[in-house]
Amino acid sequence: MITLTVDDRRLVVTMLQNTLSRIAPKGRHYGFSNIQEALDCADKNTIDIVFLDVEMPEMTGIELTKELQKRNPTINIIFITGYKEYMGDAFGLYASGYLLKPVKEAAIREALNHLRYPIGAHHEQLLKVTCFGNFEIYKDDEAIEFPRSKCKELIAYLIDRKGAICTNDMIMGTLWPDKKPNDSLKSMLRTLISDTRKTLENLGFHEAVEKEHRGVRINPSCVDCDYYKYLDGDKKAMRQYIGEYMTQYEFAEETRLYLQEHFNGDEK
Repeated sequence: MITLTVDDRRLVVTMLQNTLSRIAPKGRHYGFSNIQEALDCADKNTIDIVFLDVEMPEMTGIELTKELQKRNPTINIIFITGYKEYMGDAFGLYASGYLLKPVKEAAIREALNHLRYPIGAHHEQLLKVTCFGNFEIYKDDEAIEFPRSKCKELIAYLIDRKGAICTNDMIMGTLWPDKKPNDSLKSMLRTLISDTRKTLENLGFHEAVEKEHRGVRINPSCVDCDYYKYLDGDKKAMRQYIGEYMTQYEFAEETRLYLQEHFNGDEK
Protein backbone atom coordinates (compact mmCIF):
# COMPACT_ATOMS: atom_id res chain seq x y z
CA MET A 1 0.00 0.00 0.00
CA ILE A 2 1.34 3.42 -0.99
CA THR A 3 -0.39 6.42 0.55
CA LEU A 4 -0.03 10.17 0.17
CA THR A 5 -1.30 12.65 2.77
CA VAL A 6 -1.69 16.32 1.82
CA ASP A 7 -2.71 18.95 4.35
CA ASP A 8 -1.46 22.51 4.87
CA ARG A 9 -1.06 21.75 8.57
CA ARG A 10 2.05 19.64 9.16
CA LEU A 11 0.68 18.30 12.45
CA VAL A 12 -2.25 16.69 10.63
CA VAL A 13 0.12 15.16 8.06
CA THR A 14 2.32 13.67 10.77
CA MET A 15 -0.66 12.31 12.70
CA LEU A 16 -2.11 10.59 9.63
CA GLN A 17 1.27 9.16 8.60
CA ASN A 18 1.75 7.70 12.08
CA THR A 19 -1.74 6.20 12.05
CA LEU A 20 -1.26 4.71 8.57
CA SER A 21 2.09 3.24 9.64
CA ARG A 22 0.30 1.42 12.46
CA ILE A 23 -2.45 0.18 10.15
CA ALA A 24 -0.15 -0.83 7.27
CA PRO A 25 3.41 -1.13 8.66
CA LYS A 26 4.73 -2.63 5.41
CA GLY A 27 3.34 0.20 3.29
CA ARG A 28 4.99 3.44 2.23
CA HIS A 29 3.32 6.55 3.57
CA TYR A 30 4.29 9.92 2.09
CA GLY A 31 3.08 13.21 3.52
CA PHE A 32 3.39 16.85 2.46
CA SER A 33 2.14 20.30 3.37
CA ASN A 34 3.37 21.70 0.05
CA ILE A 35 1.21 21.07 -3.03
CA GLN A 36 4.08 20.95 -5.53
CA GLU A 37 6.00 18.44 -3.41
CA ALA A 38 2.88 16.27 -3.30
CA LEU A 39 2.51 16.42 -7.09
CA ASP A 40 6.21 15.59 -7.54
CA CYS A 41 5.71 12.56 -5.31
CA ALA A 42 2.71 11.45 -7.38
CA ASP A 43 4.82 11.81 -10.54
CA LYS A 44 7.48 9.47 -9.15
CA ASN A 45 5.27 6.92 -7.40
CA THR A 46 2.09 5.01 -8.21
CA ILE A 47 -0.02 6.14 -5.29
CA ASP A 48 -2.83 3.89 -4.10
CA ILE A 49 -4.62 6.24 -1.71
CA VAL A 50 -4.54 9.98 -1.06
CA PHE A 51 -5.75 11.53 2.18
CA LEU A 52 -6.47 15.08 1.15
CA ASP A 53 -7.55 18.25 2.94
CA VAL A 54 -10.31 20.09 1.09
CA GLU A 55 -9.33 23.65 2.03
CA MET A 56 -5.69 24.62 1.42
CA PRO A 57 -4.18 28.02 0.55
CA GLU A 58 -2.25 27.02 -2.61
CA MET A 59 -4.90 24.85 -4.25
CA THR A 60 -8.17 23.38 -3.04
CA GLY A 61 -8.39 19.66 -2.48
CA ILE A 62 -10.97 19.46 -5.26
CA GLU A 63 -8.51 21.06 -7.72
CA LEU A 64 -5.64 18.88 -6.53
CA THR A 65 -7.78 15.77 -6.96
CA LYS A 66 -8.25 16.58 -10.65
CA GLU A 67 -4.47 16.89 -11.07
CA LEU A 68 -3.86 13.60 -9.28
CA GLN A 69 -6.50 11.80 -11.33
CA LYS A 70 -4.74 12.92 -14.52
CA ARG A 71 -1.69 11.04 -13.30
CA ASN A 72 -3.60 7.99 -12.09
CA PRO A 73 -7.32 7.62 -12.98
CA THR A 74 -7.77 4.82 -10.43
CA ILE A 75 -6.23 6.62 -7.47
CA ASN A 76 -8.36 6.45 -4.31
CA ILE A 77 -9.13 9.88 -2.86
CA ILE A 78 -10.22 10.18 0.77
CA PHE A 79 -11.05 13.77 1.71
CA ILE A 80 -10.39 15.03 5.22
CA THR A 81 -12.01 18.26 6.39
CA GLY A 82 -13.91 19.95 9.17
CA TYR A 83 -16.77 20.97 6.88
CA LYS A 84 -19.62 18.77 5.65
CA GLU A 85 -20.70 21.16 2.89
CA TYR A 86 -17.93 19.92 0.54
CA MET A 87 -19.20 16.36 0.57
CA GLY A 88 -21.23 16.72 -2.64
CA ASP A 89 -18.26 18.04 -4.64
CA ALA A 90 -16.04 15.35 -3.19
CA PHE A 91 -18.22 12.44 -4.22
CA GLY A 92 -18.77 14.05 -7.60
CA LEU A 93 -15.08 13.30 -8.17
CA TYR A 94 -15.69 9.61 -7.30
CA ALA A 95 -13.94 9.87 -3.97
CA SER A 96 -13.46 6.73 -1.90
CA GLY A 97 -14.29 8.45 1.35
CA TYR A 98 -14.93 11.63 3.30
CA LEU A 99 -13.60 11.95 6.85
CA LEU A 100 -14.39 14.75 9.26
CA LYS A 101 -11.67 16.17 11.50
CA PRO A 102 -10.49 15.23 14.00
CA VAL A 103 -9.90 11.96 12.14
CA LYS A 104 -10.06 8.82 14.24
CA GLU A 105 -8.09 5.64 13.50
CA ALA A 106 -11.30 3.60 13.39
CA ALA A 107 -12.67 5.90 10.68
CA ILE A 108 -9.50 5.50 8.62
CA ARG A 109 -9.67 1.72 8.90
CA GLU A 110 -13.31 1.80 7.82
CA ALA A 111 -12.46 3.97 4.81
CA LEU A 112 -9.64 1.64 3.80
CA ASN A 113 -12.07 -1.27 3.85
CA HIS A 114 -14.38 0.48 1.35
CA LEU A 115 -12.06 1.79 -1.34
CA ARG A 116 -13.51 2.50 -4.77
CA TYR A 117 -10.52 1.02 -6.60
CA PRO A 118 -8.70 -2.17 -5.46
CA ILE A 119 -5.05 -1.55 -4.64
CA GLY A 120 -2.11 -3.62 -5.74
CA ALA A 121 -3.13 -4.52 -9.29
CA HIS A 122 -0.86 -1.87 -10.81
CA HIS A 123 2.10 -3.01 -8.70
CA GLU A 124 2.27 -6.47 -10.19
CA GLN A 125 4.83 -5.60 -12.87
CA LEU A 126 8.05 -7.45 -12.23
CA LEU A 127 11.58 -6.31 -12.82
CA LYS A 128 12.74 -8.37 -15.80
CA VAL A 129 16.26 -9.75 -15.44
CA THR A 130 18.25 -11.91 -17.85
CA CYS A 131 21.28 -13.74 -16.51
CA PHE A 132 21.99 -16.16 -19.36
CA GLY A 133 24.62 -14.59 -21.56
CA ASN A 134 25.24 -11.00 -20.49
CA PHE A 135 23.37 -9.71 -17.45
CA GLU A 136 20.66 -7.18 -18.34
CA ILE A 137 17.76 -5.47 -16.56
CA TYR A 138 14.60 -4.33 -18.34
CA LYS A 139 11.37 -2.43 -17.93
CA ASP A 140 8.82 -2.85 -20.72
CA ASP A 141 11.48 -4.63 -22.80
CA GLU A 142 13.80 -1.61 -22.67
CA ALA A 143 17.15 -1.83 -20.89
CA ILE A 144 17.21 0.28 -17.73
CA GLU A 145 19.88 2.97 -17.60
CA PHE A 146 21.55 3.58 -14.24
CA PRO A 147 23.58 6.61 -13.17
CA ARG A 148 26.68 4.41 -12.87
CA SER A 149 27.64 0.94 -14.11
CA LYS A 150 28.24 -0.32 -10.57
CA CYS A 151 24.49 -0.01 -9.89
CA LYS A 152 23.83 -2.69 -12.46
CA GLU A 153 26.67 -4.82 -11.09
CA LEU A 154 25.24 -4.49 -7.58
CA ILE A 155 21.87 -5.81 -8.74
CA ALA A 156 23.58 -8.65 -10.59
CA TYR A 157 25.39 -9.65 -7.40
CA LEU A 158 22.17 -9.51 -5.37
CA ILE A 159 20.41 -11.62 -8.02
CA ASP A 160 23.25 -14.14 -7.90
CA ARG A 161 22.81 -14.38 -4.11
CA LYS A 162 19.14 -15.35 -4.66
CA GLY A 163 17.58 -13.14 -2.00
CA ALA A 164 20.16 -13.66 0.74
CA ILE A 165 21.18 -10.63 2.80
CA CYS A 166 24.44 -9.18 1.47
CA THR A 167 26.40 -7.20 4.04
CA ASN A 168 28.39 -4.08 3.19
CA ASP A 169 31.65 -6.01 3.60
CA MET A 170 30.48 -8.72 1.21
CA ILE A 171 29.45 -6.17 -1.40
CA MET A 172 32.64 -4.13 -1.11
CA GLY A 173 34.75 -7.25 -1.39
CA THR A 174 32.87 -8.30 -4.51
CA LEU A 175 32.46 -5.01 -6.37
CA TRP A 176 35.88 -3.61 -5.43
CA PRO A 177 38.08 -6.70 -4.86
CA ASP A 178 41.31 -4.72 -5.21
CA LYS A 179 40.43 -2.05 -2.65
CA LYS A 180 40.69 -2.21 1.11
CA PRO A 181 37.56 -1.23 3.02
CA ASN A 182 37.83 2.31 4.38
CA ASP A 183 35.56 5.27 5.09
CA SER A 184 35.78 6.49 1.50
CA LEU A 185 34.77 3.11 0.08
CA LYS A 186 31.94 2.77 2.61
CA SER A 187 30.65 6.19 1.58
CA MET A 188 30.87 5.16 -2.07
CA LEU A 189 28.84 2.03 -1.32
CA ARG A 190 26.12 3.99 0.51
CA THR A 191 25.79 6.28 -2.48
CA LEU A 192 25.71 3.31 -4.83
CA ILE A 193 22.94 1.57 -2.90
CA SER A 194 20.95 4.80 -2.67
CA ASP A 195 21.28 5.53 -6.40
CA THR A 196 20.32 1.96 -7.30
CA ARG A 197 17.21 1.96 -5.17
CA LYS A 198 16.13 5.45 -6.29
CA THR A 199 16.46 4.49 -9.94
CA LEU A 200 14.30 1.41 -9.45
CA GLU A 201 11.77 3.25 -7.28
CA ASN A 202 11.38 5.99 -9.88
CA LEU A 203 10.50 3.27 -12.39
CA GLY A 204 7.91 1.74 -10.07
CA PHE A 205 9.98 -1.13 -8.66
CA HIS A 206 9.78 -0.01 -5.05
CA GLU A 207 10.38 -3.33 -3.33
CA ALA A 208 12.88 -5.01 -5.67
CA VAL A 209 15.94 -4.10 -3.57
CA GLU A 210 15.29 -4.21 0.16
CA LYS A 211 17.55 -2.47 2.65
CA GLU A 212 17.89 -3.97 6.11
CA HIS A 213 20.10 -3.11 9.04
CA ARG A 214 22.57 -5.88 8.13
CA GLY A 215 22.75 -5.06 4.44
CA VAL A 216 20.64 -5.30 1.29
CA ARG A 217 18.94 -8.08 -0.64
CA ILE A 218 16.99 -8.65 -3.82
CA ASN A 219 13.35 -9.53 -3.32
CA PRO A 220 12.94 -12.61 -5.55
CA SER A 221 9.16 -12.17 -5.67
CA CYS A 222 9.66 -8.82 -7.46
CA VAL A 223 11.78 -10.10 -10.34
CA ASP A 224 11.19 -12.14 -13.49
CA CYS A 225 14.52 -13.93 -13.82
CA ASP A 226 15.58 -16.67 -16.25
CA TYR A 227 18.09 -18.04 -13.73
CA TYR A 228 15.45 -18.40 -11.01
CA LYS A 229 13.06 -20.05 -13.46
CA TYR A 230 15.81 -22.47 -14.48
CA LEU A 231 16.36 -23.44 -10.85
CA ASP A 232 12.60 -24.01 -10.50
CA GLY A 233 12.69 -26.43 -13.43
CA ASP A 234 10.99 -24.18 -15.96
CA LYS A 235 11.46 -25.95 -19.32
CA LYS A 236 11.58 -22.76 -21.37
CA ALA A 237 14.31 -21.30 -19.15
CA MET A 238 16.25 -24.57 -19.33
CA ARG A 239 16.18 -24.37 -23.12
CA GLN A 240 17.40 -20.76 -23.00
CA TYR A 241 20.53 -21.69 -21.07
CA ILE A 242 23.36 -22.60 -23.46
CA GLY A 243 26.28 -22.51 -21.04
CA GLU A 244 26.68 -18.77 -20.38
CA TYR A 245 25.77 -16.89 -17.21
CA MET A 246 26.48 -13.23 -16.34
CA THR A 247 29.47 -13.35 -18.64
CA GLN A 248 30.69 -9.83 -17.80
CA TYR A 249 31.10 -10.41 -14.04
CA GLU A 250 33.90 -12.37 -12.38
CA PHE A 251 31.96 -12.90 -9.16
CA ALA A 252 29.50 -15.13 -11.07
CA GLU A 253 32.18 -17.77 -11.75
CA GLU A 254 31.01 -20.12 -8.99
CA THR A 255 27.45 -20.10 -10.29
CA ARG A 256 28.69 -20.49 -13.87
CA LEU A 257 30.58 -23.65 -12.90
CA TYR A 258 27.54 -25.01 -11.08
CA LEU A 259 25.27 -24.36 -14.05
CA GLN A 260 27.73 -25.83 -16.55
CA GLU A 261 28.03 -29.00 -14.48
CA HIS A 262 24.26 -29.20 -14.12
CA PHE A 263 23.74 -28.49 -17.81
CA ASN A 264 26.28 -31.14 -18.90
CA GLY A 265 24.73 -33.61 -16.52
CA ASP A 266 21.35 -33.01 -18.15
CA GLU A 267 22.84 -33.70 -21.58
CA LYS A 268 24.26 -37.09 -20.65
